[in-house]
Amino acid sequence: MSAVAVEHDGWAQRGGIDRLLTLACGRTYTVDEKIRTEDWPDVPLERWSDEVRKSPGWVQKPLAADFIAYAHAPAATCVLMPVPALQRAWRQHGRSWIGLYGLRRAQTAGWTSVSVPVPRGVLMQAIGEAMFVS
Repeated sequence: MSAVAVEHDGWAQRGGIDRLLTLACGRTYTVDEKIRTEDWPDVPLERWSDEVRKSPGWVQKPLAADFIAYAHAPAATCVLMPVPALQRAWRQHGRSWIGLYGLRRAQTAGWTSVSVPVPRGVLMQAIGEAMFVS
């Protein structure tokens, strides 16, 4: 029914909410939106938002968002990941993913973020497995 952008700084933005979606049934979902301007076969999971300060990135810090939507603009595709399962998959596999796929650093104004580029298929399988509890 509606998609409202959360544009102003506040608890929602700091909690990772970029958009509030309302379905026809009245149910609402919150989404943290990410976009890549090139089509890569992976999803960069942000381990550190600020490497020097060891500020946790979105894959390992508490988020208020229900989903991460990671868009690949050139391919017009989007990976929609439920936050609890994504973060559980990270806790289960993060260390091995760092060893397998390495770290990527990105300089921003005044800090460096660090991400792990996990192949989409590997990530989606781990998210699915993270939804099973025994």
